[in-house]
Amino acid sequence: MEHIIAYNPYKNGNKGSVSSQPLSVYDKTIAYPWMADLVAAIRGGNDELKKQLPFRCAHYYQFRDNRRSQKNAVPESFLFQTTIDVDDKEYVDKAIEKARELNCSDTIWNGALLHLEYSARKKLHIDIRMPVGMTIEETQRAYCEALDVPYDESCITPERMLFITDKASEIYRSPHWYEVLPQEELKRRRQAYLTRGLTIDGRGGKVNSLQLTVNSNHKVQSSNFQVQSKDHVQDHRLSGSDSHHAVSSGSAIQPAQPSDSNAAHAAHLSPAGAHQDAGAEATVKNLAAFDLFRNAAGLKDVDINTPGSRHSSLLAIMSAGASRVMPEDELKAVVAQKMPAFSQERDCQQLIHDFYAKYGDSSKPMSQAVIRINAQAEKSSQKDAVAFKSASSVGSEGGTDSNAEDDKLAPPPMPEHLPKLVELLLSKTPDVYKPAVAHAIFPPLATHLCKTTFRYIDNVEHEATLMCCLLAGTGAGKNCVQMPINMIMEDIRQRDRENLQREKEWKEEVTRKGANKDKRKRPENLIIQEIDADMTNPAFVMRTAEAQEHFLYTTLNEIDQFDALKGQGNQQFKIMCLAFDPGNSYGQTRVGTSSITERITIRFNWNASTTVQLGQRYFSKVLTDGPISRINFCTIPEREIGAEMPVYGEYDDAFREALRPYIENLCKASGRIDCAEAFALAEKLKDENADFSRMSQNRVFENLSFRGNVIAFLKACVLYVANGCKWEPEIEEFIRWSESYDLWCKMIFFGASIAKANEVGEKSSKRGPTNLLQQLPDTFTYAQAEMVRLHNDFGKKGTVTMLRNWVNRHYIEKIPPKGVNADGADGKQGGKVFSIQLFSFKKLLFRSDGLDLRCFNAK
Repeated sequence: MEHIIAYNPYKNGNKGSVSSQPLSVYDKTIAYPWMADLVAAIRGGNDELKKQLPFRCAHYYQFRDNRRSQKNAVPESFLFQTTIDVDDKEYVDKAIEKARELNCSDTIWNGALLHLEYSARKKLHIDIRMPVGMTIEETQRAYCEALDVPYDESCITPERMLFITDKASEIYRSPHWYEVLPQEELKRRRQAYLTRGLTIDGRGGKVNSLQLTVNSNHKVQSSNFQVQSKDHVQDHRLSGSDSHHAVSSGSAIQPAQPSDSNAAHAAHLSPAGAHQDAGAEATVKNLAAFDLFRNAAGLKDVDINTPGSRHSSLLAIMSAGASRVMPEDELKAVVAQKMPAFSQERDCQQLIHDFYAKYGDSSKPMSQAVIRINAQAEKSSQKDAVAFKSASSVGSEGGTDSNAEDDKLAPPPMPEHLPKLVELLLSKTPDVYKPAVAHAIFPPLATHLCKTTFRYIDNVEHEATLMCCLLAGTGAGKNCVQMPINMIMEDIRQRDRENLQREKEWKEEVTRKGANKDKRKRPENLIIQEIDADMTNPAFVMRTAEAQEHFLYTTLNEIDQFDALKGQGNQQFKIMCLAFDPGNSYGQTRVGTSSITERITIRFNWNASTTVQLGQRYFSKVLTDGPISRINFCTIPEREIGAEMPVYGEYDDAFREALRPYIENLCKASGRIDCAEAFALAEKLKDENADFSRMSQNRVFENLSFRGNVIAFLKACVLYVANGCKWEPEIEEFIRWSESYDLWCKMIFFGASIAKANEVGEKSSKRGPTNLLQQLPDTFTYAQAEMVRLHNDFGKKGTVTMLRNWVNRHYIEKIPPKGVNADGADGKQGGKVFSIQLFSFKKLLFRSDGLDLRCFNAK
C-alpha cells in the first residue's frame, strides 16, 4: 500500500512549490517540536505566524516541475479525495460528531471519512473519499449539506493547499488517507468521469450532468451509485474513551469505503503500474541526470510522451546511460514524474525491468560520457540555494494563492516570547531593529566569560567565541546595535580605562628616561579587553598575551577596518577562523629585544557593521575558506519609503540596574559548565538541519549548518549562565529562531557565491594536468587538436604554438596537403606558405599501438 502526499515541508516555504513525498516524511514534519510551538503561538493569537506553517495539497499528489498550479497538476495523480473546511468554531464539535455518524451510516458517506484534524486556528479539516463519479464541487456541496455546515466555494480548486498542523492536532486518520488507489479502482473512477464528458480527474467544460437527488437521510437516488444495505454496513464509530468525540491518530480504525473505493483484495500497484518501493524517490540529481541523458540521446526537442514513440524514447534514454547512474527503482520514480502516463502502463515497467536484467551490470566501468553527465547532474543538484525563500501566504487555510505569490525575501520572524535577558536588552529598541540587536548582543555578553567552557555534542569543549556582522543597506540604521553594546560593555570599559591610564603613565616614564638609565618593567595585570579598530597585528598579539585568558573585543563601524590586522597575507581572516577553533595557536617571533615574541591562544569576540555590497565584496576571496561559517550574520529589512522614523527608549539607571545581575553571573562563571537543555537542543537542531539538507540536497546549506549549530549552542549557554545557570522555556524557541535567521542570512547573501566557488573548486581539483597528445588519435587534424584543448579548458589560441612545439620536439610529424613538402614549421611550395592548419599530424609518441617512432624519424 503506497501513500504519497504533495506538500511543502519547509517553514515559510514558497507557496507555489511542492514535492511528492511518502506520507512517512509528512509524519516526521508534524512531529517536530517547532511545529507544536508554532501552532501554539498561532492559537495564542499571533495570526501572522500562520503563513510560516508547512502546507499540503488536498487533491493531487504530483505537480509537474514541483510547481503548484492548476495547469501543472498531473491528472494521473488525482487522489479522489477532498477536504472540507469547517471555518466557524461554533460548528466544529457538531461537525466532528456528525462526521462520525455519516461514516457509519447507510448513505454514500459510509466509510468515506479519511482524516480529521484541527486547523491552525483550532477550526476543522475533514478529509473524505469522493463518491464514484462526483466532482470535487459536487462532493463538497453534498457533504456540507449532510454535515449541516456552510459550503465554502474556495475549497474546490484543484491545486488547493492547506496549512498543516502538529501531530497533537490530528484527531483521526484512516489507513487509506493519501493512498494511491489500486489500478482497477482507478480505472472505474476515471471511466465514470469520462462517461460524463469530464477528464480523468473530473475536470472539463460541458459535461453530462450527474442527476443527484439527496433525500433527508442523504441517500443518493441514482443508478450511478451502489449503496450498501444496512445488513452489510460495519460499525465505523470513532469510539474514544469516555464517549469523547474523537480518537487519536494511532487508533486502529479501519473504515470501509463505499463501492470498494479502497479495495484491498487486488494486488496494489504503484502510480507506475507495478510494485514499487515506497522509499524510492525522484531526487533532484536523478531528475537532472534523466534530462541530460535525454539530450545525449538526441531527444532534447522531442516530446517523449507522444503515444507510439514513448517505448523507443525511454529505451534510448536508458541506453544513453541513465541506467548506469541510478538503480531500477529510482529510475521508475523518475519516469513516474517525467513520463507519468506511460509509467502506469505494464509495457513501461516491463521495459525497465528487462533492460536492467540484461544490461544492469554495475561492475562494469562507466564510459567517459556517463561519468561526465553524472558529474553534471551532481553539480546541478547543488546549485539551488533551497530554502529560506519566503513568499506571502493566502488569506484562508482552504484558499488558493494562484495570484498571491510574493517573491520578496523575508527573514524568519522573531518569536513573540523571549528570554528575560534578551527581552531586557531589546526593550529600548524599535521593532524594526530588534532582530539585528538580538544577534548583536551576544559577542559583548560572551566577552565577560573567562576560562569557561561548554561541551558541544561532538564532545569538544568550546569557549563562547561569538562574532557578529550586520549587513544592511545604506541608511538602514545599522547604529541601532551600539547602545545595547555600550550598556553591556560598561564594566569592562571602566576597568580598561584604569589599565590604559597605568599603561600611559608607564610609557611616559620610559620616554622621559634616557637610553642608558634603568627603566621600570611593563606593569603587570594590564588586562585591556576592548581593542581599537586600527590595532596592528603585533599589538593584537601583545594584548591577547596580557589578557590572562580573557576575551578581547572590538566593535567596527565598517568591516574593512579589520584590514589593520591583515599583516602579511590577510591575517585578519586567519584570526577570525582561529578564534572560533578550540585550542588554537597563533603568534609571532621577532629577533629584536624590544619586539614582541609571543605564542597565544586567540580569544576574540567582535561586532561589525557594513553594507551588503561591501560585505559581499570583503568576503568574496574567502568564500570557502571558513570565515563565513564561523560568523553570525544578521540584517535589517528595508523599510517602506516614507515610513515613520523609529524612536528609541531611554537607557537609564533602572536599565543598568536590571542588567547588572546578568553581567555579574557571567563574570562569576568559570570551569566547564554543562547545560543539559542546551545540549539536547543542539542535538535536535542538528537532526532538523540534516533532514532539511537531505530534502533540499543543498550542500552549501549543510556545510554552513554545522558551525551555525555550534554558534546557536554557545548562545544558549551564554543565556543559561547569565540567568544564574537556570534554563528558561523561551530560550529554546529563541535559539531555534536565531540559528534559522543566521543560516537564512548566509544563504541569501553568500549561498549562490559559495556554490559557484565550490563548483570551480571541484572542477580544478578533480582534474590534474593531463597529457593532451595522449587524448588524440594516432593521426589527427588541426581541428581535432583544437577540440582537445577546448575539452581540457584551454583556449584555441595556443593550438599553433603547441603543434609547432610538438613537431620541433619530434613528438609528432606533419602530413602535408597533397603536393606540399613538410619542411619547417610551415610548408612551402613555389614561394607560397601553407598554414599549419591545413596539415594533418602523425603521432610518434603515446600511440595506441605502444610504438615509439621517434628513432625512425629523428633528424
